[in-house]
Amino acid sequence: MTEAKEAILLVGGKGTRLRPLTVHTPKPMVPAAGVPFLTHQLARARAAGVEHIVLATSYLAEVFEPHFGDGSSLGLHIEYVTEREPLGTGGAIRNVASRLVSGPDEPVLIFNGDILTGLDIRALVTSHASSGADVSLHLTRVEDPRAFGLVPTDDTGRVTAFLEKPQTPEEIVTDQINAGAYIFRRSVIDTIPADRPVSVERETFPGLLASGAHLQGMVDSTYWLDLGTPQAFVRGSADLVLGRAPSPAVPGRCGDRLVLPTASVAADAKLSGGTVIGEGALIGAGARIDGSAVLAGAVVEPGAVITDSLVGAGARIGSRTVLAGAVVGDGAQVGADNELRDGVRIWCGATLPDASVRFSSDE
Repeated sequence: MTEAKEAILLVGGKGTRLRPLTVHTPKPMVPAAGVPFLTHQLARARAAGVEHIVLATSYLAEVFEPHFGDGSSLGLHIEYVTEREPLGTGGAIRNVASRLVSGPDEPVLIFNGDILTGLDIRALVTSHASSGADVSLHLTRVEDPRAFGLVPTDDTGRVTAFLEKPQTPEEIVTDQINAGAYIFRRSVIDTIPADRPVSVERETFPGLLASGAHLQGMVDSTYWLDLGTPQAFVRGSADLVLGRAPSPAVPGRCGDRLVLPTASVAADAKLSGGTVIGEGALIGAGARIDGSAVLAGAVVEPGAVITDSLVGAGARIGSRTVLAGAVVGDGAQVGADNELRDGVRIWCGATLPDASVRFSSDE
């Protein structure tokens, strides 16, 4: 069988590194290019032939089902399983196994809810079928693999080891890393221990390898981004708008900007670099916004300059305020004539008075 009809999507993480974006919203539901990030993943899975998806939820689990329902609007059948206690990646996969309907040798696609990728899902399924693997892993190449687990393969693509984050140059034996998408033979999922936390990366995969199972790696480096930090999330949203990251769910044509239907943008405001303006947002005269995301109902007052930043839902950015690489939480109020740079985060609902934060040019 060369098509995966079923998938498990791991969306239980707390998104701690993404705060304050994730205070009220689970990470997969934060808007990217105008729709919850998860919508892009679901649409790409559907485009690859997947029909049934089980969402493994935990943090703010109650948010998913009201939005996606049974999945019929996306041409999918979606089910939801909520973990009472965090079970890790492997434990989450095992916890939803009872919802799968695939036969023991059929392929099940599994992917993480915080990876934006251009992976050719059908190619991964085909590679899995032709190699006869028990598990196939999407691998990608990165310039600096020290922050990731390494996955070396032999000349046939068979995985030979799983190496935790390398610390010395000698330990960096490959630039291939686990990219967070897998095809499991259905029967392998049942070998994961039930009702306890299990890491698929640290326990399941090394255990399978040690037992002689066939794990196959497929390198696909088209586009890959871990959306774990606010800066990466903003970059991913812009890349979706620009068309660098492929998704059938972008609500409009790809280009320099995406303005959702009920937003209001002043005629002389400049939007560029994959900027997205959410529903009901208001952009004032002379504002310049580049490579940024302004979420629903936010207000950007005249003359503000926003670069590589995210403005939360219902937040307000005062006149002439400069944001560069900043994140402003939902409902926060940033007064006029402020300057926020380099990873500054303003918490949800916080208020910053006029001209209270400035960077002088000689700093």
